[in-house]
Amino acid sequence: MIKIDNLSKSYVKGKKAVDNLSIEINNKEIFGFLGPNGAGKTTTIKMMTGILNPDEGDILIDGSSIKKKPIETKNKFGYVPDNSDIIWRLKGIEYLNFLADIYKIDKKTRKERLERLCETFELKDAIHNYINTYSRGMKQKLLLIGSLIHDPQNWILDEPIVGLDPLMAHTLKDMMKEKADEGKSVFFSTHILEIAQQLCDRVGIINKGKLLFVGTISELQTLKNQKGTLEELFLELVDE
Repeated sequence: MIKIDNLSKSYVKGKKAVDNLSIEINNKEIFGFLGPNGAGKTTTIKMMTGILNPDEGDILIDGSSIKKKPIETKNKFGYVPDNSDIIWRLKGIEYLNFLADIYKIDKKTRKERLERLCETFELKDAIHNYINTYSRGMKQKLLLIGSLIHDPQNWILDEPIVGLDPLMAHTLKDMMKEKADEGKSVFFSTHILEIAQQLCDRVGIINKGKLLFVGTISELQTLKNQKGTLEELFLELVDE
């Protein structure tokens, strides 16, 4: 479970990139975080994962504060960033073993998980190659595998579909559903509203740092008094 509590962040004095944001993401839930470019999605996710410090507020992950107990809290989630700028001079297997060492995963467990995940994301034939030889999609698959190496209770993904071909995008969507079915929480941002409509139990819509809506798509349809698609409802809400 993830609790975002009165979160704010400013880059320029007087202008908040994230403005008093509060959301709870439940276990067994896929939660879509939606908004136009510059809305504050990535800034929010970077605060959730401890990359940025909030000016105000806190994030609790399974009851643990990312501000007060950062190391303990970071063990409770897996994170996929919005870009693939990872350690280029390593081989794929070296990068994954580095992450497994950080999370103190024993050799037997790591071997089983790596074999399964590399098979799932079709990276087993390239895992011993250097990352700088990987395509954009292969780097994205490596990041996905790395985020799951410690079998986290919470999965945080920033634009995870970018760079994936349709087959791998479908595989990722199935994996997200599987994690929610296991009782875990999945929080992801996306610009692809059709995917959000297919996958999400609930969505949060943010614009200019402010949360405009949190709830199910049915609740959003009721709010707007129409049966439009998520894309149509989103555009109307943001335009207002």
